[in-house]
Amino acid sequence: MAVMMRSRLAGMGSALPALSFLVLFFCVPVAEILLNSIFDSGNRLSMMEFQRLAGHSVYIRVLGNTFLISFLTALGCVVLGYPIAYFLSRLPEGSRGRWLVWLLIPFWTSYLVKTFAWILLLSRTGVFGTFLMWSGLDASPSALAPSMGGVLVGMIHGMLPLAVMTLLPIMQGIGSQYTLAAETLGATRTESFFTVYLPLSMPGVAAAALLVFITSLGFFIVPALLGTPSDTMIAQLVISSILELFNVHFAGALSVLLLACAVVVFLLYDRLVGLSTLGGGDTARSPGATRFIRVLIVVGRFFSRLSALLPARRALVGADERHARGLRLYAWLLVLFLLLPIVVILPIAFTDSSFLAFPPTGFSLRWLEEFFGSPIWRAALLRSLGVATLTAFASVALGFGAALSLVRFAPALAKTVFAFLIAPLIVPRIVTAVGLFYLYSRIGLAGTNAGLVIGHTVLAIPYVVVTMAAALKNFDWRLVDAAHTLGASSARRLTTILLPLLKPSLVASFLFAFLVSFDELTIAIFVSGGLKTTLPKQMWDDMLLSANPMLAAVSFVLVAAITVLVLSLSFIRRNREQHTHA
Repeated sequence: MAVMMRSRLAGMGSALPALSFLVLFFCVPVAEILLNSIFDSGNRLSMMEFQRLAGHSVYIRVLGNTFLISFLTALGCVVLGYPIAYFLSRLPEGSRGRWLVWLLIPFWTSYLVKTFAWILLLSRTGVFGTFLMWSGLDASPSALAPSMGGVLVGMIHGMLPLAVMTLLPIMQGIGSQYTLAAETLGATRTESFFTVYLPLSMPGVAAAALLVFITSLGFFIVPALLGTPSDTMIAQLVISSILELFNVHFAGALSVLLLACAVVVFLLYDRLVGLSTLGGGDTARSPGATRFIRVLIVVGRFFSRLSALLPARRALVGADERHARGLRLYAWLLVLFLLLPIVVILPIAFTDSSFLAFPPTGFSLRWLEEFFGSPIWRAALLRSLGVATLTAFASVALGFGAALSLVRFAPALAKTVFAFLIAPLIVPRIVTAVGLFYLYSRIGLAGTNAGLVIGHTVLAIPYVVVTMAAALKNFDWRLVDAAHTLGASSARRLTTILLPLLKPSLVASFLFAFLVSFDELTIAIFVSGGLKTTLPKQMWDDMLLSANPMLAAVSFVLVAAITVLVLSLSFIRRNREQHTHA
Protein backbone atom coordinates (compact mmCIF):
# COMPACT_ATOMS: atom_id res chain seq x y z
CA MET A 1 0.00 0.00 0.00
CA ALA A 2 2.83 2.37 0.89
CA VAL A 3 4.59 1.60 -2.41
CA MET A 4 1.37 2.28 -4.32
CA MET A 5 0.86 5.58 -2.47
CA ARG A 6 4.43 6.68 -3.26
CA SER A 7 3.85 5.77 -6.91
CA ARG A 8 0.68 7.88 -6.98
CA LEU A 9 2.50 10.82 -5.38
CA ALA A 10 5.38 10.46 -7.84
CA GLY A 11 2.87 10.44 -10.68
CA MET A 12 1.25 13.63 -9.39
CA GLY A 13 4.68 15.18 -9.01
CA SER A 14 5.57 14.68 -12.66
CA ALA A 15 2.27 16.31 -13.68
CA LEU A 16 2.50 19.29 -11.33
CA PRO A 17 4.86 21.43 -13.48
CA ALA A 18 2.57 21.23 -16.53
CA LEU A 19 -0.60 21.68 -14.47
CA SER A 20 0.86 24.67 -12.61
CA PHE A 21 2.11 26.20 -15.85
CA LEU A 22 -1.34 25.94 -17.48
CA VAL A 23 -3.06 27.32 -14.39
CA LEU A 24 -0.77 30.37 -14.43
CA PHE A 25 -0.67 31.04 -18.16
CA PHE A 26 -3.96 29.59 -19.38
CA CYS A 27 -6.56 29.64 -16.60
CA VAL A 28 -5.49 32.98 -15.13
CA PRO A 29 -5.52 34.75 -18.54
CA VAL A 30 -8.98 33.36 -19.32
CA ALA A 31 -10.16 34.60 -15.90
CA GLU A 32 -8.65 38.00 -16.73
CA ILE A 33 -10.79 38.12 -19.85
CA LEU A 34 -13.91 37.55 -17.80
CA LEU A 35 -12.96 40.24 -15.29
CA ASN A 36 -12.09 42.81 -17.96
CA SER A 37 -15.42 42.21 -19.66
CA ILE A 38 -17.51 42.93 -16.54
CA PHE A 39 -15.46 45.81 -15.09
CA ASP A 40 -15.12 49.24 -16.70
CA SER A 41 -12.02 51.46 -16.81
CA GLY A 42 -12.81 52.70 -13.28
CA ASN A 43 -12.83 49.12 -11.92
CA ARG A 44 -16.58 49.32 -11.37
CA LEU A 45 -18.81 46.35 -12.08
CA SER A 46 -20.52 47.02 -15.41
CA MET A 47 -22.34 45.09 -18.11
CA MET A 48 -22.10 48.00 -20.54
CA GLU A 49 -19.96 46.14 -23.08
CA PHE A 50 -22.38 43.22 -23.22
CA GLN A 51 -25.30 45.66 -23.58
CA ARG A 52 -23.39 47.23 -26.46
CA LEU A 53 -23.06 43.82 -28.09
CA ALA A 54 -26.75 43.04 -27.68
CA GLY A 55 -27.91 46.50 -28.74
CA HIS A 56 -26.28 46.68 -32.18
CA SER A 57 -27.42 44.52 -35.05
CA VAL A 58 -23.96 44.62 -36.64
CA TYR A 59 -22.52 42.50 -33.81
CA ILE A 60 -25.41 40.03 -34.04
CA ARG A 61 -24.70 39.77 -37.77
CA VAL A 62 -21.00 39.16 -37.12
CA LEU A 63 -21.90 36.42 -34.63
CA GLY A 64 -24.20 34.87 -37.23
CA ASN A 65 -21.41 35.05 -39.83
CA THR A 66 -19.03 33.33 -37.43
CA PHE A 67 -21.42 30.47 -36.77
CA LEU A 68 -22.43 30.12 -40.41
CA ILE A 69 -18.88 30.07 -41.77
CA SER A 70 -17.72 27.70 -39.03
CA PHE A 71 -20.67 25.35 -39.64
CA LEU A 72 -20.19 25.29 -43.43
CA THR A 73 -16.45 24.73 -42.96
CA ALA A 74 -17.06 21.79 -40.62
CA LEU A 75 -19.70 20.33 -42.94
CA GLY A 76 -17.49 20.71 -46.03
CA CYS A 77 -14.46 19.18 -44.30
CA VAL A 78 -16.40 16.14 -43.05
CA VAL A 79 -18.15 15.52 -46.38
CA LEU A 80 -14.96 15.88 -48.41
CA GLY A 81 -12.68 14.22 -45.88
CA TYR A 82 -14.75 11.11 -45.12
CA PRO A 83 -14.07 9.29 -48.44
CA ILE A 84 -10.30 9.88 -48.33
CA ALA A 85 -10.13 8.83 -44.67
CA TYR A 86 -12.02 5.65 -45.62
CA PHE A 87 -9.59 5.07 -48.50
CA LEU A 88 -6.53 5.57 -46.28
CA SER A 89 -7.90 3.27 -43.56
CA ARG A 90 -8.02 0.42 -46.07
CA LEU A 91 -4.42 0.83 -47.27
CA PRO A 92 -1.41 -1.13 -45.96
CA GLU A 93 0.65 0.70 -43.33
CA GLY A 94 3.48 1.63 -45.70
CA SER A 95 1.22 3.04 -48.42
CA ARG A 96 -0.84 4.91 -45.85
CA GLY A 97 2.30 6.58 -44.48
CA ARG A 98 3.29 7.84 -47.93
CA TRP A 99 -0.19 9.28 -48.51
CA LEU A 100 -0.14 10.97 -45.11
CA VAL A 101 3.01 12.87 -46.05
CA TRP A 102 1.08 14.60 -48.85
CA LEU A 103 -1.64 15.51 -46.35
CA LEU A 104 0.71 16.72 -43.63
CA ILE A 105 2.69 19.10 -45.84
CA PRO A 106 -0.33 21.35 -46.65
CA PHE A 107 -1.68 20.84 -43.11
CA TRP A 108 1.43 22.27 -41.44
CA THR A 109 2.06 24.90 -44.11
CA SER A 110 1.39 28.37 -42.72
CA TYR A 111 -2.16 29.68 -43.10
CA LEU A 112 -0.61 32.93 -44.26
CA VAL A 113 1.15 31.11 -47.10
CA LYS A 114 -1.97 29.20 -48.13
CA THR A 115 -4.21 32.26 -47.91
CA PHE A 116 -1.74 34.36 -49.88
CA ALA A 117 -1.74 31.64 -52.54
CA TRP A 118 -5.53 31.63 -52.71
CA ILE A 119 -5.45 35.39 -53.26
CA LEU A 120 -3.25 34.75 -56.30
CA LEU A 121 -5.59 32.01 -57.48
CA LEU A 122 -8.98 33.67 -56.94
CA SER A 123 -8.39 37.37 -57.67
CA ARG A 124 -9.61 38.80 -60.96
CA THR A 125 -6.09 38.90 -62.39
CA GLY A 126 -5.07 35.69 -60.65
CA VAL A 127 -4.48 32.22 -62.06
CA PHE A 128 -8.12 31.35 -62.70
CA GLY A 129 -8.96 34.78 -64.11
CA THR A 130 -5.88 34.74 -66.37
CA PHE A 131 -6.81 31.29 -67.66
CA LEU A 132 -10.37 32.39 -68.46
CA MET A 133 -9.09 35.41 -70.40
CA TRP A 134 -6.36 33.39 -72.18
CA SER A 135 -8.83 30.68 -73.21
CA GLY A 136 -11.41 33.20 -74.39
CA LEU A 137 -14.06 31.83 -72.06
CA ASP A 138 -14.46 35.18 -70.32
CA ALA A 139 -12.87 38.41 -71.53
CA SER A 140 -13.52 40.17 -68.19
CA PRO A 141 -13.80 37.58 -65.41
CA SER A 142 -15.09 38.66 -62.02
CA ALA A 143 -13.01 38.09 -58.89
CA LEU A 144 -13.74 34.96 -56.87
CA ALA A 145 -12.20 36.67 -53.85
CA PRO A 146 -12.83 38.65 -51.75
CA SER A 147 -16.16 36.90 -51.23
CA MET A 148 -17.92 34.45 -48.94
CA GLY A 149 -17.04 31.70 -51.41
CA GLY A 150 -13.37 32.61 -51.20
CA VAL A 151 -13.50 32.47 -47.40
CA LEU A 152 -15.08 29.01 -47.45
CA VAL A 153 -12.58 27.70 -50.00
CA GLY A 154 -9.66 28.96 -47.92
CA MET A 155 -11.03 27.65 -44.62
CA ILE A 156 -12.06 24.23 -45.94
CA HIS A 157 -8.67 23.91 -47.61
CA GLY A 158 -6.93 24.72 -44.32
CA MET A 159 -9.10 22.52 -42.08
CA LEU A 160 -9.60 19.49 -44.36
CA PRO A 161 -6.40 17.64 -43.29
CA LEU A 162 -7.42 18.07 -39.62
CA ALA A 163 -10.76 16.39 -40.35
CA VAL A 164 -9.03 13.51 -42.18
CA MET A 165 -6.50 13.03 -39.35
CA THR A 166 -9.34 12.91 -36.82
CA LEU A 167 -11.44 10.45 -38.84
CA LEU A 168 -8.60 8.10 -39.73
CA PRO A 169 -7.83 6.49 -36.31
CA ILE A 170 -11.52 5.65 -35.76
CA MET A 171 -11.86 4.13 -39.23
CA GLN A 172 -8.68 2.08 -38.80
CA GLY A 173 -10.27 0.45 -35.77
CA ILE A 174 -13.34 -0.72 -37.72
CA GLY A 175 -12.67 -4.25 -38.96
CA SER A 176 -13.92 -5.33 -42.38
CA GLN A 177 -15.44 -8.42 -40.76
CA TYR A 178 -18.42 -6.38 -39.55
CA THR A 179 -19.61 -5.38 -43.01
CA LEU A 180 -18.76 -8.85 -44.36
CA ALA A 181 -20.91 -10.40 -41.65
CA ALA A 182 -23.81 -8.10 -42.58
CA GLU A 183 -23.48 -9.00 -46.26
CA THR A 184 -23.32 -12.70 -45.37
CA LEU A 185 -26.64 -12.29 -43.58
CA GLY A 186 -28.20 -10.84 -46.72
CA ALA A 187 -27.49 -7.10 -46.57
CA THR A 188 -26.40 -5.37 -49.74
CA ARG A 189 -23.11 -3.45 -49.86
CA THR A 190 -24.96 -0.12 -49.62
CA GLU A 191 -27.13 -1.32 -46.75
CA SER A 192 -24.16 -2.72 -44.81
CA PHE A 193 -22.31 0.60 -45.22
CA PHE A 194 -25.19 2.75 -43.92
CA THR A 195 -26.27 0.37 -41.15
CA VAL A 196 -22.89 -0.97 -39.97
CA TYR A 197 -19.83 0.96 -41.11
CA LEU A 198 -21.17 4.54 -41.01
CA PRO A 199 -22.65 4.22 -37.48
CA LEU A 200 -19.37 2.71 -36.23
CA SER A 201 -17.45 5.63 -37.76
CA MET A 202 -19.76 8.29 -36.30
CA PRO A 203 -17.47 8.98 -33.29
CA GLY A 204 -14.80 10.07 -35.78
CA VAL A 205 -17.31 12.11 -37.80
CA ALA A 206 -18.58 13.85 -34.69
CA ALA A 207 -15.09 14.53 -33.32
CA ALA A 208 -13.85 15.88 -36.67
CA ALA A 209 -16.86 18.18 -37.02
CA LEU A 210 -16.45 19.45 -33.46
CA LEU A 211 -12.71 20.14 -33.75
CA VAL A 212 -13.07 21.90 -37.12
CA PHE A 213 -16.03 23.97 -35.90
CA ILE A 214 -14.35 25.08 -32.66
CA THR A 215 -11.09 25.89 -34.47
CA SER A 216 -12.95 27.86 -37.14
CA LEU A 217 -14.69 30.02 -34.52
CA GLY A 218 -11.37 31.75 -33.81
CA PHE A 219 -10.27 32.24 -37.43
CA PHE A 220 -9.28 35.70 -38.62
CA ILE A 221 -6.53 35.28 -41.25
CA VAL A 222 -8.70 33.76 -43.98
CA PRO A 223 -11.78 36.04 -43.62
CA ALA A 224 -9.56 39.11 -43.31
CA LEU A 225 -7.68 38.39 -46.56
CA LEU A 226 -10.26 36.48 -48.64
CA GLY A 227 -13.51 38.01 -47.37
CA THR A 228 -15.40 41.26 -47.65
CA PRO A 229 -16.46 43.46 -44.71
CA SER A 230 -19.80 41.62 -44.70
CA ASP A 231 -17.93 38.35 -44.02
CA THR A 232 -16.30 39.64 -40.82
CA MET A 233 -15.94 37.12 -37.96
CA ILE A 234 -15.69 37.71 -34.21
CA ALA A 235 -11.93 37.19 -34.03
CA GLN A 236 -11.42 40.09 -36.44
CA LEU A 237 -13.43 42.38 -34.14
CA VAL A 238 -11.33 41.29 -31.16
CA ILE A 239 -8.10 42.22 -32.94
CA SER A 240 -9.54 45.51 -34.15
CA SER A 241 -10.83 46.42 -30.66
CA ILE A 242 -7.37 46.06 -29.11
CA LEU A 243 -4.97 47.14 -31.86
CA GLU A 244 -7.06 49.90 -33.47
CA LEU A 245 -9.68 51.04 -30.92
CA PHE A 246 -7.59 50.28 -27.79
CA ASN A 247 -10.77 49.11 -26.06
CA VAL A 248 -9.63 46.12 -23.99
CA HIS A 249 -12.96 45.86 -22.17
CA PHE A 250 -14.96 45.48 -25.36
CA ALA A 251 -12.38 42.97 -26.64
CA GLY A 252 -12.87 41.07 -23.38
CA ALA A 253 -16.63 40.98 -23.90
CA LEU A 254 -16.15 39.69 -27.46
CA SER A 255 -13.73 37.03 -26.21
CA VAL A 256 -16.19 35.92 -23.52
CA LEU A 257 -18.88 35.69 -26.18
CA LEU A 258 -16.62 33.54 -28.33
CA LEU A 259 -15.73 31.32 -25.37
CA ALA A 260 -19.41 31.02 -24.43
CA CYS A 261 -20.21 29.95 -27.99
CA ALA A 262 -17.59 27.21 -27.75
CA VAL A 263 -19.06 26.02 -24.43
CA VAL A 264 -22.60 25.98 -25.86
CA VAL A 265 -21.38 23.91 -28.82
CA PHE A 266 -19.81 21.42 -26.42
CA LEU A 267 -23.02 21.15 -24.40
CA LEU A 268 -25.13 20.61 -27.54
CA TYR A 269 -22.62 18.08 -28.79
CA ASP A 270 -22.81 16.20 -25.49
CA ARG A 271 -26.62 16.28 -25.60
CA LEU A 272 -26.96 15.06 -29.17
CA VAL A 273 -23.95 12.79 -29.63
CA GLY A 274 -22.13 12.37 -26.33
CA LEU A 275 -18.69 13.69 -25.40
CA SER A 276 -17.53 10.11 -24.90
CA THR A 277 -17.29 9.84 -28.69
CA LEU A 278 -14.24 12.14 -28.60
CA GLY A 279 -12.42 9.26 -27.02
CA GLY A 280 -13.91 6.68 -29.35
CA GLY A 281 -16.79 5.84 -27.04
CA ASP A 282 -20.05 4.20 -27.98
CA THR A 283 -22.18 6.59 -30.01
CA ALA A 284 -25.28 4.50 -29.60
CA ARG A 285 -25.52 5.35 -25.89
CA SER A 286 -26.68 8.84 -26.78
CA PRO A 287 -30.43 9.18 -27.56
CA GLY A 288 -29.68 11.67 -30.31
CA ALA A 289 -27.13 9.32 -31.86
CA THR A 290 -29.59 6.42 -31.64
CA ARG A 291 -32.18 8.39 -33.62
CA PHE A 292 -29.54 9.35 -36.16
CA ILE A 293 -28.49 5.72 -36.62
CA ARG A 294 -32.12 4.78 -37.27
CA VAL A 295 -32.18 7.42 -40.01
CA LEU A 296 -29.02 5.90 -41.50
CA ILE A 297 -30.67 2.47 -41.55
CA VAL A 298 -33.68 3.85 -43.42
CA VAL A 299 -31.37 5.64 -45.90
CA GLY A 300 -29.36 2.45 -46.41
CA ARG A 301 -32.46 0.42 -47.16
CA PHE A 302 -33.72 3.08 -49.57
CA PHE A 303 -30.48 3.11 -51.59
CA SER A 304 -30.35 -0.68 -51.45
CA ARG A 305 -33.81 -0.97 -53.00
CA LEU A 306 -32.95 1.73 -55.53
CA SER A 307 -29.82 -0.14 -56.63
CA ALA A 308 -31.84 -3.35 -56.90
CA LEU A 309 -34.00 -1.72 -59.58
CA LEU A 310 -30.98 -0.92 -61.77
CA PRO A 311 -30.62 -3.34 -64.70
CA ALA A 312 -27.71 -5.72 -65.25
CA ARG A 313 -25.88 -5.43 -61.95
CA ARG A 314 -22.25 -6.29 -62.57
CA ALA A 315 -20.16 -8.93 -60.86
CA LEU A 316 -19.12 -8.24 -57.28
CA VAL A 317 -15.38 -8.50 -58.05
CA GLY A 318 -15.68 -5.93 -60.82
CA ALA A 319 -17.65 -3.65 -58.52
CA ASP A 320 -14.91 -3.93 -55.88
CA GLU A 321 -12.25 -2.96 -58.42
CA ARG A 322 -14.27 0.02 -59.68
CA HIS A 323 -14.91 1.09 -56.09
CA ALA A 324 -11.18 0.99 -55.27
CA ARG A 325 -10.22 2.87 -58.45
CA GLY A 326 -12.87 5.50 -57.79
CA LEU A 327 -11.64 6.09 -54.24
CA ARG A 328 -8.02 6.31 -55.38
CA LEU A 329 -8.94 8.84 -58.09
CA TYR A 330 -10.91 10.90 -55.55
CA ALA A 331 -7.98 10.79 -53.13
CA TRP A 332 -5.58 12.04 -55.81
CA LEU A 333 -7.94 14.88 -56.76
CA LEU A 334 -8.25 15.93 -53.13
CA VAL A 335 -4.48 15.84 -52.59
CA LEU A 336 -4.02 17.95 -55.73
CA PHE A 337 -6.57 20.42 -54.33
CA LEU A 338 -4.57 20.62 -51.09
CA LEU A 339 -1.25 21.06 -52.89
CA LEU A 340 -2.54 23.51 -55.53
CA PRO A 341 -1.87 26.74 -53.59
CA ILE A 342 1.65 25.59 -52.71
CA VAL A 343 2.42 24.61 -56.30
CA VAL A 344 1.18 27.97 -57.60
CA ILE A 345 3.00 30.21 -55.14
CA LEU A 346 6.46 28.63 -55.17
CA PRO A 347 7.48 29.55 -58.76
CA ILE A 348 6.67 33.20 -58.06
CA ALA A 349 9.53 33.27 -55.54
CA PHE A 350 11.92 33.03 -58.51
CA THR A 351 10.41 35.75 -60.70
CA ASP A 352 12.47 38.73 -61.83
CA SER A 353 9.40 40.97 -61.86
CA SER A 354 8.62 43.57 -59.21
CA PHE A 355 4.94 42.64 -59.33
CA LEU A 356 2.92 39.51 -58.69
CA ALA A 357 1.93 37.71 -61.87
CA PHE A 358 1.25 34.15 -62.91
CA PRO A 359 2.90 32.60 -64.75
CA PRO A 360 6.02 34.38 -63.42
CA THR A 361 8.26 36.15 -65.90
CA GLY A 362 11.95 35.28 -66.10
CA PHE A 363 14.04 33.53 -63.49
CA SER A 364 15.92 35.26 -60.70
CA LEU A 365 17.06 34.69 -57.12
CA ARG A 366 16.52 38.38 -56.46
CA TRP A 367 13.71 38.01 -53.93
CA LEU A 368 15.37 35.21 -51.99
CA GLU A 369 18.57 37.26 -51.82
CA GLU A 370 16.60 40.28 -50.59
CA PHE A 371 14.86 38.14 -47.98
CA PHE A 372 18.06 36.72 -46.50
CA GLY A 373 19.83 40.06 -46.90
CA SER A 374 17.14 42.13 -45.20
CA PRO A 375 17.93 42.84 -41.51
CA ILE A 376 14.21 42.98 -40.70
CA TRP A 377 13.30 39.66 -42.32
CA ARG A 378 16.48 37.96 -41.10
CA ALA A 379 15.84 39.08 -37.52
CA ALA A 380 12.23 37.86 -37.72
CA LEU A 381 13.38 34.47 -39.08
CA LEU A 382 16.05 34.04 -36.39
CA ARG A 383 13.60 35.07 -33.67
CA SER A 384 11.02 32.56 -34.91
CA LEU A 385 13.63 29.80 -34.98
CA GLY A 386 14.88 30.67 -31.49
CA VAL A 387 11.41 30.98 -29.97
CA ALA A 388 10.27 27.74 -31.66
CA THR A 389 13.31 25.84 -30.37
CA LEU A 390 12.83 27.03 -26.78
CA THR A 391 9.11 26.32 -27.03
CA ALA A 392 9.77 22.79 -28.24
CA PHE A 393 12.16 22.02 -25.37
CA ALA A 394 9.80 23.50 -22.76
CA SER A 395 6.73 21.76 -24.19
CA VAL A 396 8.41 18.35 -24.34
CA ALA A 397 9.73 18.69 -20.77
CA LEU A 398 6.32 19.68 -19.39
CA GLY A 399 4.21 17.47 -21.67
CA PHE A 400 6.29 14.33 -21.15
CA GLY A 401 6.01 14.60 -17.38
CA ALA A 402 2.28 15.16 -17.64
CA ALA A 403 1.76 12.22 -20.03
CA LEU A 404 3.87 10.01 -17.77
CA SER A 405 1.58 10.83 -14.85
CA LEU A 406 -1.56 9.86 -16.77
CA VAL A 407 -0.59 6.18 -16.82
CA ARG A 408 -0.22 6.21 -13.00
CA PHE A 409 -3.56 7.86 -12.23
CA ALA A 410 -6.87 6.11 -11.71
CA PRO A 411 -8.96 6.18 -14.93
CA ALA A 412 -11.39 8.86 -13.69
CA LEU A 413 -8.58 11.17 -12.53
CA ALA A 414 -6.55 10.51 -15.69
CA LYS A 415 -9.52 11.48 -17.85
CA THR A 416 -10.01 14.75 -15.95
CA VAL A 417 -6.31 15.67 -16.05
CA PHE A 418 -6.08 14.79 -19.74
CA ALA A 419 -9.08 17.01 -20.54
CA PHE A 420 -7.42 19.91 -18.71
CA LEU A 421 -4.09 19.39 -20.44
CA ILE A 422 -5.62 19.53 -23.93
CA ALA A 423 -7.96 22.45 -23.12
CA PRO A 424 -5.74 25.00 -24.97
CA LEU A 425 -6.29 22.91 -28.10
CA ILE A 426 -10.07 23.27 -27.78
CA VAL A 427 -10.46 26.88 -26.60
CA PRO A 428 -10.33 29.30 -29.57
CA ARG A 429 -6.76 30.54 -29.88
CA ILE A 430 -7.79 34.18 -30.04
CA VAL A 431 -9.24 33.85 -26.52
CA THR A 432 -5.92 32.56 -25.16
CA ALA A 433 -4.05 35.35 -26.96
CA VAL A 434 -6.25 38.12 -25.54
CA GLY A 435 -5.97 36.66 -22.04
CA LEU A 436 -2.17 36.57 -22.28
CA PHE A 437 -2.22 40.16 -23.54
CA TYR A 438 -4.04 41.24 -20.38
CA LEU A 439 -1.71 39.25 -18.11
CA TYR A 440 1.51 40.34 -19.83
CA SER A 441 0.47 43.99 -19.69
CA ARG A 442 0.41 43.75 -15.89
CA ILE A 443 3.56 41.69 -15.31
CA GLY A 444 5.79 43.25 -17.97
CA LEU A 445 6.10 40.35 -20.41
CA ALA A 446 4.47 42.13 -23.36
CA GLY A 447 6.88 42.52 -26.27
CA THR A 448 9.41 40.01 -24.91
CA ASN A 449 10.77 36.75 -26.27
CA ALA A 450 9.96 35.11 -22.92
CA GLY A 451 6.31 36.07 -23.37
CA LEU A 452 6.28 34.52 -26.84
CA VAL A 453 7.86 31.28 -25.58
CA ILE A 454 5.37 31.00 -22.72
CA GLY A 455 2.38 31.65 -24.98
CA HIS A 456 3.54 29.21 -27.62
CA THR A 457 4.26 26.58 -24.96
CA VAL A 458 0.66 26.85 -23.76
CA LEU A 459 -0.49 26.00 -27.29
CA ALA A 460 2.10 23.26 -27.87
CA ILE A 461 1.66 21.26 -24.65
CA PRO A 462 -1.55 19.53 -25.86
CA TYR A 463 0.21 18.21 -28.97
CA VAL A 464 3.04 16.78 -26.85
CA VAL A 465 0.63 15.23 -24.33
CA VAL A 466 -1.47 13.56 -27.03
CA THR A 467 1.62 12.20 -28.82
CA MET A 468 3.33 10.93 -25.67
CA ALA A 469 0.13 9.53 -24.14
CA ALA A 470 -0.37 7.40 -27.26
CA ALA A 471 3.23 6.17 -27.04
CA LEU A 472 3.04 5.39 -23.32
CA LYS A 473 -0.25 3.55 -23.79
CA ASN A 474 1.58 0.90 -25.85
CA PHE A 475 4.77 0.92 -23.77
CA ASP A 476 5.92 -2.36 -22.20
CA TRP A 477 6.15 -1.39 -18.53
CA ARG A 478 7.56 -4.81 -17.63
CA LEU A 479 10.95 -3.50 -18.70
CA VAL A 480 10.76 -0.71 -16.13
CA ASP A 481 9.54 -3.15 -13.46
CA ALA A 482 12.44 -5.50 -14.22
CA ALA A 483 14.95 -2.65 -13.85
CA HIS A 484 13.32 -1.64 -10.56
CA THR A 485 13.59 -5.23 -9.31
CA LEU A 486 17.29 -5.23 -10.18
CA GLY A 487 17.81 -2.13 -8.04
CA ALA A 488 17.88 0.65 -10.66
CA SER A 489 16.93 4.08 -9.30
CA SER A 490 14.15 6.19 -10.78
CA ALA A 491 16.66 8.40 -12.61
CA ARG A 492 18.47 5.32 -13.91
CA ARG A 493 15.25 3.77 -15.19
CA LEU A 494 14.33 7.04 -16.87
CA THR A 495 17.67 7.54 -18.66
CA THR A 496 18.41 3.92 -19.62
CA ILE A 497 14.95 2.54 -20.46
CA LEU A 498 12.16 5.10 -20.82
CA LEU A 499 13.95 7.84 -22.75
CA PRO A 500 15.83 5.55 -25.20
CA LEU A 501 12.72 3.49 -26.03
CA LEU A 502 10.51 6.56 -26.30
CA LYS A 503 13.05 8.55 -28.32
CA PRO A 504 11.05 8.44 -31.62
CA SER A 505 7.92 9.77 -29.89
CA LEU A 506 9.93 12.41 -28.05
CA VAL A 507 11.50 13.61 -31.29
CA ALA A 508 8.08 13.65 -32.97
CA SER A 509 6.68 15.67 -30.05
CA PHE A 510 9.59 18.09 -30.31
CA LEU A 511 8.95 18.62 -34.03
CA PHE A 512 5.20 19.05 -33.47
CA ALA A 513 5.83 21.70 -30.82
CA PHE A 514 8.42 23.40 -33.04
CA LEU A 515 5.95 23.57 -35.93
CA VAL A 516 3.15 24.94 -33.73
CA SER A 517 5.41 27.75 -32.51
CA PHE A 518 7.14 28.51 -35.81
CA ASP A 519 3.80 29.02 -37.62
CA GLU A 520 1.95 30.77 -34.78
CA LEU A 521 0.53 34.23 -35.54
CA THR A 522 -2.36 34.95 -33.16
CA ILE A 523 -0.34 35.23 -29.94
CA ALA A 524 2.47 37.00 -31.82
CA ILE A 525 0.06 39.76 -32.87
CA PHE A 526 -0.81 40.55 -29.24
CA VAL A 527 2.43 39.67 -27.44
CA SER A 528 5.31 40.59 -29.76
CA GLY A 529 6.20 44.25 -29.93
CA GLY A 530 7.31 46.14 -33.01
CA LEU A 531 10.94 45.18 -32.39
CA LYS A 532 10.15 41.60 -31.38
CA THR A 533 8.23 40.48 -34.43
CA THR A 534 8.27 36.87 -35.61
CA LEU A 535 8.36 35.68 -39.21
CA PRO A 536 4.57 35.04 -39.43
CA LYS A 537 3.90 38.44 -37.79
CA GLN A 538 6.24 40.23 -40.21
CA MET A 539 4.61 38.42 -43.11
CA TRP A 540 1.14 39.41 -41.84
CA ASP A 541 2.15 43.08 -41.55
CA ASP A 542 3.57 43.11 -45.09
CA MET A 543 0.55 41.30 -46.50
CA LEU A 544 -1.80 43.93 -45.09
CA LEU A 545 0.26 46.72 -46.67
CA SER A 546 0.98 45.29 -50.11
CA ALA A 547 1.37 41.95 -51.86
CA ASN A 548 4.70 41.51 -53.66
CA PRO A 549 7.06 38.69 -54.71
CA MET A 550 8.93 39.03 -51.41
CA LEU A 551 5.98 37.30 -49.77
CA ALA A 552 6.34 34.46 -52.27
CA ALA A 553 10.03 34.15 -51.35
CA VAL A 554 9.12 33.98 -47.64
CA SER A 555 6.46 31.40 -48.48
CA PHE A 556 9.05 29.32 -50.32
CA VAL A 557 11.32 29.33 -47.26
CA LEU A 558 8.43 28.35 -44.96
CA VAL A 559 7.19 25.56 -47.23
CA ALA A 560 10.72 24.18 -47.62
CA ALA A 561 11.17 24.14 -43.83
CA ILE A 562 7.78 22.49 -43.26
CA THR A 563 8.50 19.88 -45.92
CA VAL A 564 11.81 18.95 -44.31
CA LEU A 565 10.18 18.63 -40.88
CA VAL A 566 7.24 16.56 -42.20
CA LEU A 567 9.60 14.22 -44.03
CA SER A 568 11.64 13.93 -40.83
CA LEU A 569 8.48 13.00 -38.91
CA SER A 570 7.62 10.41 -41.55
CA PHE A 571 11.13 8.95 -41.35
CA ILE A 572 10.93 8.77 -37.56
CA ARG A 573 7.53 7.07 -37.68
CA ARG A 574 8.75 4.53 -40.24
CA ASN A 575 11.84 3.70 -38.16
CA ARG A 576 9.69 3.34 -35.05
CA GLU A 577 7.36 0.90 -36.83
CA GLN A 578 10.31 -1.14 -38.12
CA HIS A 579 11.78 -1.23 -34.61
CA THR A 580 8.41 -2.34 -33.19
CA HIS A 581 8.02 -5.15 -35.75
CA ALA A 582 11.61 -6.26 -35.17
